[in-house]
Amino acid sequence: MNYLELFAALLGIISVWYARKENILVFPFGIINVAIYVYICFAARLYANAGINVVYLISNIYGWYMWSRVDENDQKLQIKRNTFKENIISWTAVIVIYVAVFFLLRYVNRTDTDYIQSYLPYIDSFNTAFFLVATILMALKKLENWQFWIIGNILSIPIYASQGLYFTSGQYTVFLVLAILGYTEWKKKITN
Repeated sequence: MNYLELFAALLGIISVWYARKENILVFPFGIINVAIYVYICFAARLYANAGINVVYLISNIYGWYMWSRVDENDQKLQIKRNTFKENIISWTAVIVIYVAVFFLLRYVNRTDTDYIQSYLPYIDSFNTAFFLVATILMALKKLENWQFWIIGNILSIPIYASQGLYFTSGQYTVFLVLAILGYTEWKKKITN
């Protein structure tokens, strides 16, 4: 699985590179990356992360649609900031998703004593919540998506390393740097 993990990590880095540049190629590379990570995360018993990769697959398709369409004025989707209300909704969503995913993981794995007694449901749910909100905000070209990616990346680096997924941990280290750069670049392009 190490070669598959390395390949997926490289695709992920390419995808985030394109996101940083506000290039629509983020989506085809992202689709292949997350499809592979569904398998990798499931094999590593990171069930919420496997599930979030299914959601990423859907959000990559949605984002590709959103970024490629034009409005009635022949304008493409522009980078914007969240409103105060959207920020409240985003942060509330992180909390609600965390709680929901945590209890879902504990329920689904209730007969797996090793899993239930480990730290995996806690951390798996936590970064999943941040990444789910980030991916929705990215599809909508909201600047704040990068803040959620940054937090999720910081959380993911030790999570994947603890599961022996060192290429993936390295990928999230690169993602962290790219997310910081992406935030800086998008902030310069902001229209609202």
